[in-house]
Amino acid sequence: MSSSASDAVSLQGASNFRDVGGYATQDGQRVKRGRVFRSDHLAGLTPGDLQQLRNWGVTHSLDFRGAAECAATPYAIDGVQRVALTIEPSVIAKMQALVARGIEPSTEDTVELMCGTYRDFVNHNASTFGRFLKHLLEAPTPQVFHCTAGKDRTGFAAALLLSALGVDRATIEHDYLLTNQLYRRDPNVEGKGPAHVMQVLWGVQPAFLHAAMEAVDQQHGGMQAYLHGAIGLSTQDVADLRSLMLERV
Repeated sequence: MSSSASDAVSLQGASNFRDVGGYATQDGQRVKRGRVFRSDHLAGLTPGDLQQLRNWGVTHSLDFRGAAECAATPYAIDGVQRVALTIEPSVIAKMQALVARGIEPSTEDTVELMCGTYRDFVNHNASTFGRFLKHLLEAPTPQVFHCTAGKDRTGFAAALLLSALGVDRATIEHDYLLTNQLYRRDPNVEGKGPAHVMQVLWGVQPAFLHAAMEAVDQQHGGMQAYLHGAIGLSTQDVADLRSLMLERV
């Protein structure tokens, strides 16, 4: 695997920002750099960061955040069209509801809630993730996709994209876990809660991604069947995506 935390793109006003490219596929190709980027929210970008996006030719930001998140950290970038791919962050609401009732979830409870969120991505948000992949085809120019922290909705979206491109799961998990090195936690975004709960909510663990992949395998017949089924990509869509985003090594 060729990408690492050291390959992350340094932007002053964003964290967890990186090029999805650079990874080898199982058939000996490589994901092109400079095509698709992932990030946390883009509301804090500096003038220098905005110039960097212009230099890369980024034309669209694909935003997985919910309504309250967008209202709390809005942004508008000249020359970049924001596309709403709304997935509401249900796990935070569930945690807050428990705490309001005087119930303090354990670390294990919190991990299981996060695993449930990832199963929901697979089973309840497939059409939105399908729109994400189709948008990459419809606007074949450099794009950035993000949520609030760039770790869960964004992490699963990256896993789907890399899967469609033929990257193996160990490499996909490596990319996913880079969040723990690259995301800068922000109390203004996170809200308040028990420290052990927040530690789980604002990091990533292999168990989260495994829960999603197990749902793909056990309930949808594997990744290829999932991409062509619930996600809604045709065989030609996948071929076109690979043509757009892969290069011979």
